[in-house]
Amino acid sequence: MFKRLKNFTISVYQNYFEIAACLGASLIIILAIFMDYILGLQACPMCMMTRYLFGVISVIAFLGFLIKKIYLLDKLLIVLASVCGLAVTGKQIYLQNLSPEEISNLPMSCGMPLETQIEYFGFFGGIANAYKGGPACAEVNWSFIFNFAEWGFLFFLIFLISSVLKLFRI
Repeated sequence: MFKRLKNFTISVYQNYFEIAACLGASLIIILAIFMDYILGLQACPMCMMTRYLFGVISVIAFLGFLIKKIYLLDKLLIVLASVCGLAVTGKQIYLQNLSPEEISNLPMSCGMPLETQIEYFGFFGGIANAYKGGPACAEVNWSFIFNFAEWGFLFFLIFLISSVLKLFRI
């Protein structure tokens, strides 16, 4: 049983990495949106940046599946998006582990939705402002073993490691 599962996983990784990465990242986004509507959660700007980064991974992996000639480029872009995702989720995990006094001293840069911040401050200014975090980004609204940010960190780490391994097995 375990040997068949191991062989299946290795086969998917070797032959269908791009489509598996695309489906995995897409399912993470769909699950997050679904949970927002079912549980009535509101995603903070850092959570939205995480979703967009999973979307970037999904699109890059899909293009890599369609266009086999960009084999090296798509893996490098997935590595870059994964590193950015690790930075965002790592910062959010850091914020979530601050003491209540430290959280109250955070700037209110997480108060506006990400789209509003980008519209108001420009793309890079909005991203930088949202990355600063705030009290809304430090809240833990849901958890199952880990919270959203920790699950995101884990999945970005999986995408990073698997992409790096694929790069070195060219």
